[in-house]
Amino acid sequence: MERCDFLVIGGGIAGLSCAARLAAHGRVVVLEGESAPGYHASGRSVAVAHFGLGELLVRTLTALSLPVLAEHGTRHPALHIASAEQLGALDVLEDTHRQFGCDYARMSGAEARALLPVLKSEACAAALVDYGALKLDTHAMLQAHIAALRAAGSTVVTGARVTAIVRDGTGWRVETSGETYAAPLLINAAGAWADEIARLAGITPIGIEPRRRTVISFASPDGEDVRAWPFTKTVSEGFYVLPEGAGQLLASSMDQTPSAPCDAAPEELDIAIAADRVEQATTLPIRRITHSWAGLRSFAPDELPVIGHAAGAPGFVWVAGQGGAGFQTAPALSRIAASAVLGLPFPTDCTAAGLAPEQFAPARLGA
Repeated sequence: MERCDFLVIGGGIAGLSCAARLAAHGRVVVLEGESAPGYHASGRSVAVAHFGLGELLVRTLTALSLPVLAEHGTRHPALHIASAEQLGALDVLEDTHRQFGCDYARMSGAEARALLPVLKSEACAAALVDYGALKLDTHAMLQAHIAALRAAGSTVVTGARVTAIVRDGTGWRVETSGETYAAPLLINAAGAWADEIARLAGITPIGIEPRRRTVISFASPDGEDVRAWPFTKTVSEGFYVLPEGAGQLLASSMDQTPSAPCDAAPEELDIAIAADRVEQATTLPIRRITHSWAGLRSFAPDELPVIGHAAGAPGFVWVAGQGGAGFQTAPALSRIAASAVLGLPFPTDCTAAGLAPEQFAPARLGA
């Protein structure tokens, strides 16, 4: 049996970012059930850090994370478009950008079409462009955390699917398909499987709901170089589209289909809806889908992150429910998670920004 100071279940961005911070305080073992870290949601994310995602708490975490995210991101404008019926939502989004001091501009539909010439006029009555948005290198972010762990003498174990969890005196013993591990502190960062890990440990689940999102890839029209096109997203239900290299585009209908935890795969209907929404709002012809994939984004019942010790289970810590904002909130959220695991004061900059540990605690969900 291998003993360590911290056991982290889950090798996605949540688990790795938290583990990298804990590695300064003791030896960490990260258990990842798949063949590589970031196999599920973290490896299938189209990560653009922007303020058009989540509620105030998520946006505050994003603002606190941006300085660190800049190390693994490049500035890429985010264009939020609104039809005539969506102008109220655009007004609210503009208030958010003003509140966080973003480098943004409100613009007319015609000005938005100058940035994205393929937009149809009826799809965009007005828009807002955030010049400070970041296109994140998710692979580099994951690898940086892995490198930090290894440099500190900690370990990431792949192919370590958890089969049993039991209290072991004052700590936890976790059995996997290949080895048994023990530590006084167990961090549940298992994403879509977070409730299943809790059940294995005999702990009340918090109601994590995995939701499938589908992304499609297709060629730009006539081989046009689209690298300068902004990340473009409707302010309400609709779609997003993002350049991927010189001649490819990614798109999604921003679907959120409830799913059991699984190795998510795209369904034909979701692929068709994504393509149709892009074609309805733009002049882009999608003649062939080059590639498609799906990932599971995990949500707590109130759609806010869950960070903290489980009630009545000393040493079991939830780090769950990032809800699709995992990469853009990881720098701040991992500091909150590490402080919760270690019993340290809540980060002062998070307090100054109006956040409090009670907002993240599983106690709010009866756990």
